[in-house]
Amino acid sequence: MPGKLIIFCAPSGSGKTTIVQHLIRKYPTLGFSISACTRPIRTGKEEDGKDYYFLSENAFQAKVDNNEFVEWEEVYAGNRYGTLKEEVIRLWDLGQDVIFDVDVEGGLRLKKYYGAKALAIFVKAPSFEVIENRLRTRGTEDPSSLSKRLDKVRKELEYESKFDEILINDQLEEALVRAENLVEEFLNYK
Repeated sequence: MPGKLIIFCAPSGSGKTTIVQHLIRKYPTLGFSISACTRPIRTGKEEDGKDYYFLSENAFQAKVDNNEFVEWEEVYAGNRYGTLKEEVIRLWDLGQDVIFDVDVEGGLRLKKYYGAKALAIFVKAPSFEVIENRLRTRGTEDPSSLSKRLDKVRKELEYESKFDEILINDQLEEALVRAENLVEEFLNYK
């Protein structure tokens, strides 16, 4: 029966999104929770209502004021992200369990809100140096933004003990199998 939630959180460069995308392809009963955000859409690369719900600052604030978010926060200066309550209900109404790809603090808020209905998984690379190397080789950051992102990674790594499970993503294939096992066990597929 649908109604469970699987929350994947990780510092940048840990491979969380790759794992979540794999699980969505493997398990059609999982519905991806689309987050709302205030940052501009990446034209030609993203689609409103598929990648994110892109909201103006005023529209986002109105939803905050109306208590329409399960959780929200300003992840990076001027850019707010959050999970709309109606998004979770939309997926449950479709008969799906919900899978999240969210930042660490948002994931902990989701876990607190949904309690035992949610499994919170912290994905981490084998070391900080591996994360730093992955972020550098992406080539998407200038030195200033890379420094800010790495500072955020250091902070997020301090939260791992607050999660139900820790998934080390050293070898991707092994991490995918471990993620499958966690999902199957939590959703009682076995």
